[in-house]
Amino acid sequence: MDKNNTRNKNSTNNILINWHDFKLKIIIEGMIVGFFTGLLIVFYRYLLNIALTFTKHMYSLQLKNHWLIPVWFVVLIAGGWIVGTISKKNPMVSGSGIPQVEGVLSRKLSMSWWRVVLFKFVGGVISIGAGLSLGREGPSVQMGAAVGQGFSRIFKRLKIEENFLITSGASAGLSAAFNAPFAGVIFALEEMHKNFSPTIMTSALAASLTADFVSKEFFSMKPMFDFKQIIAIPLNNYAYIIVLGIILGLLGVVFNKAIFKSQDIYGKLKNIPAEFKPIIAFLVAGVLGIFMPEVLGGGENIISFLVTTPLSLKVLLLILIVKFLFTMISYGSSAPGGIFLPLLVVGALIGVIYGNVMHDIFGFNLIYIPNLVILGMAGYFAAIVKAPITGCILITEMTGSFSHLLSVGLVCLIAYMVVDVLNSKPIYEVLLERFLLKGTNKFKGKKDTKVIMETSIFMGSKLDGKMVKEMKWPTGCLVVAIKRGEMEIIPTGTTKIMAGDYLVVLSNEDNASLIKESLSRAGEFVQ
Repeated sequence: MDKNNTRNKNSTNNILINWHDFKLKIIIEGMIVGFFTGLLIVFYRYLLNIALTFTKHMYSLQLKNHWLIPVWFVVLIAGGWIVGTISKKNPMVSGSGIPQVEGVLSRKLSMSWWRVVLFKFVGGVISIGAGLSLGREGPSVQMGAAVGQGFSRIFKRLKIEENFLITSGASAGLSAAFNAPFAGVIFALEEMHKNFSPTIMTSALAASLTADFVSKEFFSMKPMFDFKQIIAIPLNNYAYIIVLGIILGLLGVVFNKAIFKSQDIYGKLKNIPAEFKPIIAFLVAGVLGIFMPEVLGGGENIISFLVTTPLSLKVLLLILIVKFLFTMISYGSSAPGGIFLPLLVVGALIGVIYGNVMHDIFGFNLIYIPNLVILGMAGYFAAIVKAPITGCILITEMTGSFSHLLSVGLVCLIAYMVVDVLNSKPIYEVLLERFLLKGTNKFKGKKDTKVIMETSIFMGSKLDGKMVKEMKWPTGCLVVAIKRGEMEIIPTGTTKIMAGDYLVVLSNEDNASLIKESLSRAGEFVQ
């Protein structure tokens, strides 16, 4: 009986009826998902702070009580083994988690929501709490997506709703992780879906704002980096920003290649069982905790320190090199944790080093160093993730300063152009491709389950200006509506498709991924 109900619920007739009625409903559900995601991520952040504080305290004790050193290293080995075992048995929780969420949304991967919430939470607290150079944002995004899927599964929502709820949860996760609600929305549109669907935007916005409200109830209204009295860089100094953007673009390519290389190196360690590989990163964290504890964890303390305390060029270079290499070792181990925070720290260090070099050579005013911290973070993010709008919004929300929007926009644009010219792919796209090659957690759709998909039409694409009957559509799909502004057109063979339209397509769940890819390619700009 349950199977029949599920089949009827996801039938063509029911899917089409609900498509026109669920828009307000999905906003309300997005708020509910955002609330529970906010609570989860607040608890996650709270435990991370306690764990990392305890870890750093342990290193300070080891300076006075040397007998604690071997004891602590035994604890680190045990932690590395636990994390390795979790990642081996649950591949979906390894690494950042953002590529896995993108795989779920594109129907290439399957996800068990409760396993992700449980094991990502535990694995992330152990890994980041032990001091690995990983960020909280990746796990936050993935756990938020899992909350959205869990809400859909528990309350038996339609397949048409599930991806919207997963996206809403992912947006809420980023929002709660950084107190950055609008960055959460833009990240969902620009990176996860790569189109600006109004339906996705409104549901994600509802979830992000709700999660941000919950987060700020616990962590105050202040932005993550409370930079005060920042003086805007004069327009006659914008040549420095252009050069910085070029440097960030070039070094962003280096970061991506180094991440992939670190995964390859770990992959070649055939003699070491998978569950023992994260121990390498944990032991490195142990050594650095004794000699250079400031590089432990995500590194937000480094960013705040750079703004308030002048450091010599040699010290800055040392921190940059160690933080960069430690991030590669940490992420390559497949330990649960993101790369947002570490890459932002590396970008901030590049900005400060650049400012000091420009001061020594051309007399650049060091009063603008805080600006270069902000520009370094934004430009490096845009270069690595290839999401320049998200970079602008994220850094603006994280710093709480709007006086640098023009300079941030410029550095993001320049960095993005450099990596685009060098044909460097977005890091999460490549990480997803690498994950898919492992052949685990592949999505298996049902032939008798129907799904609705949206795809946007860009100016100059193959579909732009064509009538419906003039196109050879993928087998197994049906164009059921064309959204044009506020209008929703029921198409006929002579209906002309225009740039800016959103095609609403019905297909079977089992081949939805291939159809989505085919339509996306047809709707994109053709050079």
